[in-house]
Amino acid sequence: MGDVLAGFHAAWEFESDSVLIRFERGIRSPKLFQALGERRVPLEAIAGVTLTPGKRGTVVLHAVPRAGADPLMEAAAGQLKDTCDPYRLVLPAERETLAEYYADELRAQLTDDDTPAERYLVAPPEAPLQFKAYDGKASFDGKRVSFRWSWTGASSAKWKAGDQNFPVTGLSGVEWRSPEVFEGHLRLLPREPAGAQPGQPDQDPAAVVFGLGYGPVHESLPFAAAVLAAVRSAGGGAPALASVPRRDPADIAERIRHLGELHRAGLVTDSEFAVKKAELLAEL
Repeated sequence: MGDVLAGFHAAWEFESDSVLIRFERGIRSPKLFQALGERRVPLEAIAGVTLTPGKRGTVVLHAVPRAGADPLMEAAAGQLKDTCDPYRLVLPAERETLAEYYADELRAQLTDDDTPAERYLVAPPEAPLQFKAYDGKASFDGKRVSFRWSWTGASSAKWKAGDQNFPVTGLSGVEWRSPEVFEGHLRLLPREPAGAQPGQPDQDPAAVVFGLGYGPVHESLPFAAAVLAAVRSAGGGAPALASVPRRDPADIAERIRHLGELHRAGLVTDSEFAVKKAELLAEL
């Protein structure tokens, strides 16, 4: 098509085999968009297209990503807020007719294959990448992930283990939990786990924890996506999905008690407290 459709914070350029998404770098744009810059999404990486009413006189054009096609969305695992979803283009309601035209054009070019992609079709963020977590600094050079512990934030277990280096050839995947929820973290999953299941992220030398402004989405999520893509490239297959082991009931009780203290101190809202408490109880 070769046309450009500009919306709030992004513009989509429609090409014969892909959509080139360019994100604005303005102060009002989500920081994740600014970090991504631009992304080329092949049409084979799109499973469908929707156009729905948005908030406050807008419409939303959404290119639904195909499962397994984009390492960023694989790492996010459904945790991104709508306002930070790079596949959503928000437009003024008066442009609905034009948006519907492009939605129809896109639909006409898509195949009926909705099976998970066997390889990543959207390019991952490029290394080197790094960010500061609450308990250390994470860096990735394209082949190796390094954790350097902080004097003030790292647990005694991590100090005892020492700074860590993980070649991607020894990893099976990455577990990313958004810093915008309670207990956000990034955990590396070894290809051959040694010994018992890892403990909580603040005790696991293969994980860094977020909080207090550390590990923001626009830094830690592209990092996780880049590592996932490198793991798949090194291993020749899909990275393993993270699994959360069942916790000891005493540990669950202690976590709920700590959560209650944060709630009473006003650091966790009523809704956040209710949601997280339900999540913890579900792990029993």
